[in-house]
Amino acid sequence: MNIVFMGTPDFAVPSLKRLIGEYNVTAVLTQPDKPKGRGKKMAYSAVKEEALKHGIPIYQPIKIKNDVELIQTLKDLKPDFMIVVAFGQILTKEVLDIPKYGCINLHASLLPMYRGAAPINWAIINGEKVTGNTTMLMDIGLDTGDMILKDEVEITNNMTSGELHDILMVRGADLLIKSIEGIIKENIVLQKQPDETFYAKMLDKDLANINWDMSSREIHNLVRGLNPWPIAYTDYKGERMKIYETEALEEKTSMKPGTILDVNKNGVKVACKENVLIIKKVQFPNGKPLTIEQYINGHEIEKNIVLG
Repeated sequence: MNIVFMGTPDFAVPSLKRLIGEYNVTAVLTQPDKPKGRGKKMAYSAVKEEALKHGIPIYQPIKIKNDVELIQTLKDLKPDFMIVVAFGQILTKEVLDIPKYGCINLHASLLPMYRGAAPINWAIINGEKVTGNTTMLMDIGLDTGDMILKDEVEITNNMTSGELHDILMVRGADLLIKSIEGIIKENIVLQKQPDETFYAKMLDKDLANINWDMSSREIHNLVRGLNPWPIAYTDYKGERMKIYETEALEEKTSMKPGTILDVNKNGVKVACKENVLIIKKVQFPNGKPLTIEQYINGHEIEKNIVLG
């Protein structure tokens, strides 16, 4: 079974490892190297790092749809499947038609909900209790192909998008193997996707600015959904306070949303439009993330200040 793998970030690495263990991965496609860190040194993608360990040929097209030579190389490889996991480029019909059995995509949501770039984050931001992975046979639409298999995962009350990401990336590898075997053995019935969806658009830093005129639950979900990036924040006395961890309390208040009600070692209580939020872990400029207990050991957070 010859496989061409397309993927880029950490999320794709467990899938690549499993495929290498089960089949003959003849080529890996990943995004071009990018400058990273303060020194802006060129860095490999996580998938490239893994492929190099196994001596698999690596291709890094700027845009695969314009790379005539690479498309011909893929045709010459005669893959049975092309497997796509967070590759980051749109595939044309010419590319999708290359493999014998088709292109399988692993997507980190229960399709048709949360098509798009940031399904893990938006599921948490929107307060979903369940999400999961879906495999599909790709077509020219954006995450619109016929569904192969699904795997559900519970989202607990305090789970961050980083924690959910790590669960889904491991379980996604298993789902891919089951999907490949099911298609080969012809014991899976593909399901067409309905048109209705919530599109999980890319995250941006503007989204991270907390609007205190929301409920404590909505803000708690936003904080979880934006951890580990871009991290929700608010303004405290002219300084940016990044917020890493919170808890939504069933506590009423008549104070203006954003007002600091109390500060103790357990956290900072803040009035919201509905109920109260307790902030448990923060980071100020030039500092590192600290629990409130750690932070107030050497710094003051004043009551009655209105966060903005």
